[in-house]
Amino acid sequence: MADSPLVWWRRQGLRFRLTAAAAAVLALALALSASVLVSVLERALMDTVDESTRAQAQAVRVAADAGTLTSPITTHDGTIVQVIDAQGRITHVTYGTDRLVPLLDAGARAKVLAHGKATLLDGRPYAIPGFLRVVVLSADRGLTVVAARPISEIQTSLVTAGRVLLVGTPALVVLLAVASWLMIGRTLSPIAALRRGAADITHTARSRRLPVPQSRDEVHSLATTLNGMLARLEEAEQRQRALVSDAAHELRSPLASIRLQLEVALGHPDGQDWQETAEGVLEDTLRLSRLAEDLLALARLDERGGVPARREPVDLDEVVRQTVDRYAEARLAVCDPVVVRGDALDLSRVLTNLMDNAVRHTTTKVEVALTADGVLTVTDDGPGIPEQDRERVFNRFTRLDTGRSRDEGGAGLGLAIVRETVRAHGGTVILEDAGPGLRAVVTLPRMA
Repeated sequence: MADSPLVWWRRQGLRFRLTAAAAAVLALALALSASVLVSVLERALMDTVDESTRAQAQAVRVAADAGTLTSPITTHDGTIVQVIDAQGRITHVTYGTDRLVPLLDAGARAKVLAHGKATLLDGRPYAIPGFLRVVVLSADRGLTVVAARPISEIQTSLVTAGRVLLVGTPALVVLLAVASWLMIGRTLSPIAALRRGAADITHTARSRRLPVPQSRDEVHSLATTLNGMLARLEEAEQRQRALVSDAAHELRSPLASIRLQLEVALGHPDGQDWQETAEGVLEDTLRLSRLAEDLLALARLDERGGVPARREPVDLDEVVRQTVDRYAEARLAVCDPVVVRGDALDLSRVLTNLMDNAVRHTTTKVEVALTADGVLTVTDDGPGIPEQDRERVFNRFTRLDTGRSRDEGGAGLGLAIVRETVRAHGGTVILEDAGPGLRAVVTLPRMA
């Protein structure tokens, strides 16, 4: 079954469709222009002939009124003139004009006089080739002046102009179609370069970028945007690979510990303290569980693209009180009522991670404060963190030299989860010196 014209059209290339559309519009415009040109030219030439013929008829009428008509009547431009009396007899004519048969009968003459405009007359019945433009004027003593002028030259000129336009218009359309084809091809060449560049980018050449044209046009903007997208995709892939690599490294240690403990216990069952072995395996299993939960939390944050799971009113002061109550070392200094928009579970996890870090490194106490402007602080009196490392500790799987023990320092994901969650809620988190100790400052936007 043959495709419909619309389906066929859609299957053609963009270059062909643009060229065809431009050529079609141009052809239509030129056809209309040619038609208008011929019409205007015909009207202008006819008006010129009518004015000249009327001027000759007026001159003959003046002479007829004055009784100075000559026989034959003399005209300088070949105008045919007949003077007819009240009885319909021809009294005066120009040289070579019929003296017996008027160009217009009485009825036709009266009609032309009533309209006051020239009329078109076929001259062949009067042995005059071609058509005539006839003007009729009324003179004194019942005389009527009939003046006519052949328009064969005008018709020949119009036919010639029509033929020129008939040949020249298609040629011009073809010429401009070829020019459009070449110009559109040059315009689309950067897009073809983008396509070839995209085809060259594979899993083994991710760092390559699409060619950016020098012209500052839409294609340049498209190439720049696509290169930015490729850079973000490459960065996301590198982060994913780094996360997988770091996660595998972190998982290897507890898994190796569990395997070693079980192999030793099975190899020496008689001298093994199974209670101690079970406690060791349980400890490593808890470490694996915490790591899996942290990885799952980060994966969910990445999947949501920096947007909280829920956006609902949260009484942040209630979340702070409930979390602080679970820590014996913590003291709640200030807790003003604050309502924010977000996810209560995620915000609770933020405070829990900050509290775990503070409790792990504090010497005597941890102080928590929530002020009415939405600023949450968690302060400990431990050794603190050097200023040059306070930003680095928010990276995933980052542990400082003093906290590298996996038993004491965790996997290095807690602060990364804190920052990603706070950013998803439109806030900020920083670490600052508490002298002594460290203070984590979380700022969240309050609900109006």
